[in-house]
Amino acid sequence: MKKKLVGLILSLTVTGMLCACGNTEPAAPAQDVQTETVSDEADSNVQVQSTDEDAGEAAETVSETDDQDSSEAEVKTPVEKNGEVYILVTSDVHCGVNQGFGYAGLAEVRQSLEDQGYTTILVDDGDSIQGEAMGTLTQGEADIRLMNAVGYDVVIPGNHEFDYGADRFLELVDEADFKYISCNFNREGELVLDPYTVIDTGTMKIGFVGVTTPESLTSSNPIHFQDESGKTIYGFMQNEDGSGVYEAVQKAVDAARADGADYVYVMGHMGLEETAKPYTYADVISHTNGIDAFLDGHSHDTEQIVMKNKDGEEVYRCAVGTKMHCIGYSHITADGIEETGIWSWPNDIDAPTLLGIDNPVNDAVQAELAALDEILGQEVCEIPFNLMDKDPEIKDLSGNAVRLVRLTETNLGDLCADAYREIADADIAFMNGGGIRAGIEKGEVTYGEIIAVFPFGNNVCVIEATGQQILDALEWGSRGVPEENGGFLQVSGLTYEIDSTVDNPCTADPEGNMTGISGKRRVGNVLVDGEPIDPDATYTLAGQSFVLLDNGDGYTCFDGCNVLYPEVCLDNQALIKYMTEHLKDGGGSEYTDPYGQGRIVIKE
Repeated sequence: MKKKLVGLILSLTVTGMLCACGNTEPAAPAQDVQTETVSDEADSNVQVQSTDEDAGEAAETVSETDDQDSSEAEVKTPVEKNGEVYILVTSDVHCGVNQGFGYAGLAEVRQSLEDQGYTTILVDDGDSIQGEAMGTLTQGEADIRLMNAVGYDVVIPGNHEFDYGADRFLELVDEADFKYISCNFNREGELVLDPYTVIDTGTMKIGFVGVTTPESLTSSNPIHFQDESGKTIYGFMQNEDGSGVYEAVQKAVDAARADGADYVYVMGHMGLEETAKPYTYADVISHTNGIDAFLDGHSHDTEQIVMKNKDGEEVYRCAVGTKMHCIGYSHITADGIEETGIWSWPNDIDAPTLLGIDNPVNDAVQAELAALDEILGQEVCEIPFNLMDKDPEIKDLSGNAVRLVRLTETNLGDLCADAYREIADADIAFMNGGGIRAGIEKGEVTYGEIIAVFPFGNNVCVIEATGQQILDALEWGSRGVPEENGGFLQVSGLTYEIDSTVDNPCTADPEGNMTGISGKRRVGNVLVDGEPIDPDATYTLAGQSFVLLDNGDGYTCFDGCNVLYPEVCLDNQALIKYMTEHLKDGGGSEYTDPYGQGRIVIKE
C-alpha cells in the first residue's frame, strides 16, 4: 500500500508548534518530524526572526490521499495550481540516499505539495555524490542516476563533487538531467558552468545563483584540479580577502535580476566555520546585496539565520544538515517569501522503511543498492597471502583472537599506511590500529572486503608536524604495549623501536587525552627514510582526520599544526586505489610476511 508522507509530516509539525506555544491540546500524540526556522548566531549583525506562524497554514491545507494498492492503475485529475511555490532544499547527502527522509521520502514530500496545488522546485547545495561505497565504486554515477529519478531542478557542486577529479565531475554533469550552476568555478579564468539560472513558475520568476567554497582546492585532493603537467588549471575565484568570490556572486545576482528574477536565492556550499573565512555564508551576505535567501551547505549544520546584507537588508540563511535527515523549504506566496526553514527526521529508522513508502524513487534506490551489492562482490585482485589484523592462533583470556594490528606491526597495517602516504604524497603516514576493522584472506579480494577494512568512510588528511610532535605521537601510541590499544600506530615512511620494559611515561586527563610525557621514553631509534628524525624539522604527515585533527584516541600532540589538506579523500577510496594499482597481476610481494617489514621493533 502506498503511504502519503507529507500529511503526516506537517500534521506533526503543527503539533510541535502548538506545544511550543504552550497549547495543552496537541493535535497528535507524538512528534516524529520536527520543524526549525531560525536560531541565534554570535555575529552582531544577525537578528533572530521567528517564521513559524505560516507553517500552520501550510500544514492545515495538507491532506493524505487514500492508500491504494501499487499494482492498481492510479488515475489522477490534474491539480489546479494555486500560484504559490515551495522550494525544497537538500545538501551534503553524501550518498545517504536511504537515510533520514531518504530520496523516496523526499519524492513523497514533493508529490504531496504538488497534489495540493503548489509548484515545487527541488535544489541541492552540493556534496551528494561522495561519502559511502555507492559513490566510491561508481565514481558518483549511481548518485546522479538517483538524483535524476528524484527530479532535481538545480544543483551546485560542493567540494566533494571533485573527489573523483574535476574532469570526472564534468562527465557527471553531462549525465545529469538537472542543471548544475556555479558563479566561481572556473578553468583558467573562464567559468565552467552557468553562474545562475532563472525559473519561471508562471506566477513569478525565481533566480538561483550557485557558489562553491574555494576550500575545495585543499579539502578535495589538489591533484584533481591540475593538468597532466601538475599545473593547477581549475579555481574558485579565490584571493586573500575573499573579494573575488563576493564580486562573482554579486555579478550573478545582478544578472539574474536583469533577467527578470522577482526573487534571488543563492545556493552556496560555503559553511559557517571560523576556518572557512573569508568564504563563509556570512562573509558573502555581508559583502553583497540583492539576495533574498542563502541556501547553504558544507558545514553539516542546521542553523536557520536572518542577517543583514551590506545595505542593512535582511537575508535568510537556511542550512539542512547531512545524510537526508532534514529537508529545507522556502514558501513563496503572492505577498513574498512567507517562511524559510527545515523539516527534520529524528528517528533512527529511515522514513521509507518506517512508513512503508512505495514509489518509483524507492524502486530506483533499491535497484541501485542491489547493483551495489553486486559490485561489492566483484574481484579487485588476487593475493597468495593473508593480510592480517588478528593473530590466527593466539587468543586473549576471553577466547577472542588477539587484534595484532593494535599492538604490533602487521602486513595489513603496513599496506594501509602506505596507501595513505602515497595518495597524499606525504613524508610519513600514520594508521591507528583501531581504525582497521577487518583482515583480508588470501585468494580473490573483492571490493566488499576492502571496504570492510575501512567501513566508516573517514577522511584522509595531511598536516605539517615537527619531528618532536611525531616522536610524542609514537610514544603515546606505544604506551599500552604489549596490550591492545586502538591508538597504536602502524607507520609508513619511518621505522621505530619500542622498549616495553620501560614504564609508560605518558600522562592523560580523565577523558583519556594526552597531557604530557615525563621520564624515560619507550620509543627510540626513529628513522625517517633511513635517517634519524630531526625534532626541529617539519615533515608532512598523512593520516585519518580522526587522529590528526580531531584528537581521536587522545592524540593532542598535533593541536595547532598547519593543516595542508583536511580532506584528501575517503580512507576506503585510498585503499581501493592503492590495492587495485599495487596488488593486481601478482604485485605486493613486500606484504607477504604477516608480521610486516620490520618497521616496528618491540624489545621485550
